[in-house]
Amino acid sequence: MKKLVYIISISAALFSTSCKDWLDLPSQSDFDSSNIFENVPRVEMAVLGAYTSTFNNELYYQFGMGTDECFSTEGETNSKNQVSNYVYNPATSPSSTYTAMFSGVEQVNVIIRNIPLMTNVAESEKTKLNMLLGEAYAIRAKNMLNVVRYFGDVPYPKIPVIEADSYSSSRVSRDTIMDGCIEDLQKAITLLPWKSESGVSSERITKNVAYGLLARTALYAAGYSLRWDLNSYSPGSVQLARRADTQRIQQLYQIARDACEEVVKRGENDLIDYETVFRDLINGRYNRESMLEYGQLGLDRNEAQVGYTNGIFAHQNSFYGKAQPAMAVLPTYYFDFKEGDTRRDVAISNYAITADNLHQMNTYASNTIGKFRVNWKSEKGPAVNKRDINWIELRYSDILLMYAEAENELNQAPTATAKQMLEKVRLRAFKGDAGKIGTTPGSYQEFKNAIIEERKLELGFEGWRRTDLIRWGILFEKLTETKQQVLDLAGKKGRFANVDLYRAYKKTPATTFNDPLVACTYISFKTAPTAAERTQLQNEGYTILEMHSNVAAFFANALTPTATWVGNLYRGLEKNKVELFPLSTKTIDDNPGLRGQQHPLY
Repeated sequence: MKKLVYIISISAALFSTSCKDWLDLPSQSDFDSSNIFENVPRVEMAVLGAYTSTFNNELYYQFGMGTDECFSTEGETNSKNQVSNYVYNPATSPSSTYTAMFSGVEQVNVIIRNIPLMTNVAESEKTKLNMLLGEAYAIRAKNMLNVVRYFGDVPYPKIPVIEADSYSSSRVSRDTIMDGCIEDLQKAITLLPWKSESGVSSERITKNVAYGLLARTALYAAGYSLRWDLNSYSPGSVQLARRADTQRIQQLYQIARDACEEVVKRGENDLIDYETVFRDLINGRYNRESMLEYGQLGLDRNEAQVGYTNGIFAHQNSFYGKAQPAMAVLPTYYFDFKEGDTRRDVAISNYAITADNLHQMNTYASNTIGKFRVNWKSEKGPAVNKRDINWIELRYSDILLMYAEAENELNQAPTATAKQMLEKVRLRAFKGDAGKIGTTPGSYQEFKNAIIEERKLELGFEGWRRTDLIRWGILFEKLTETKQQVLDLAGKKGRFANVDLYRAYKKTPATTFNDPLVACTYISFKTAPTAAERTQLQNEGYTILEMHSNVAAFFANALTPTATWVGNLYRGLEKNKVELFPLSTKTIDDNPGLRGQQHPLY
């Protein structure tokens, strides 16, 4: 009987909340399914290896664009641009997330199968072994959620491949899969310690995190998804809908609500200063708000390329080296933040770094993602595209917003608790100034709309917006509305009729690590400065920037209603079709069980 070779491709593990301790782990040739489970330390290495298949850059890159926050800056024939704008087919459909997630599922299936068979475990090690089993259950659920939210009904392996009757597998109802994920996370919660008792870093799953993942999964399971008849695969059966069992939907909202309550009651996590969240993330420091991060696992690894593809622009000759974003801030997103919201200038960088090491202000069209900016690091990192910046997967603010959402759904109106959770997030955004957060809505739909808006502002560019809009059943409507807003901003109409047409600012040096600059300050002009004003400003060292122009260090394209890039936004958007990706041709070719089971509209 052949042995299943278990691949351990990890080069580092994190065990301290204050620093990174690097471990050299054995190569894949040192392990197979017969010797991993000889002792607990080997099992731990296997679990750490499984973490490497829980994330990849496709999740924030291709899948992170095409929202009301973010667009692709690449050319219209580029595959990433096409995914961003809902132009895809089986030949071009992304597949790396699908492959990576199932690879991780296979790894933890081996672990879940074999841990209970270990009989030579000392009593003192059983708690550790239970924790590892809990992590494995949570990883399986986490990975399957990532597959389901982009591909819908997919195969659902729960045993190692070597034990399966066939190497081919067919689609399984997403409701079955999501209910299985919830069961996995409920098991994980019983096995995992709280973070304060775990002795592990924020790069591993603890009870706190498992509760958060459970809430997230339950909200997706209760929400909308693109569905079709799994017997006929009839194009006419395709519809955006929730599961038919309304009682189960209510149970799912209760599960989400209760999970969030447990985290809040425990009191181990809290909100901290918004800017500090991301300065800590960029520099490898953990805090009470960041609950789960995907780590780069050693200085020779950074496949996720966080901060390079999805950060600010830094010229290759600059002090910080090259940062070349391929995704940027949708121009209207800047205006979605109310005046005084401190999150705006953290989430959005209104400057780029030039070749001569200056902060140069961006136009409306050239603003970039600020949460992962390379100039906030304390050093360059291993390479320009390997900055060793973690990816943030779960924050406490998300717990609060999920809590508020679930309360509103359960009661069909916002409870006092729901309002309190939302207001906590909003108060942090305005530095505790209650006078700036406005009145919290009192009706079900208005409060839901507030949650939809708040998640956009709070969690921008963190990889959830596209599928959040889908689970609410509003992707088409929201993006259609957003496209019109971009046209209005380009044409200086509607709510954008009085935006700044020009801004005057001073270019400042960009020559230090831990760069303190958050945003370039500026003087606003609603009309063109006069000749006298221009002369005076230039004599005082100001640069005058036309905000709709093509004068930019990055994405130097004018923002006009007739601009090609504006016209091409969401160009492939079709309701009741693009909410799920088709399976790639190779995925179906590699699995005979999927033949004849393609997305019916592709």
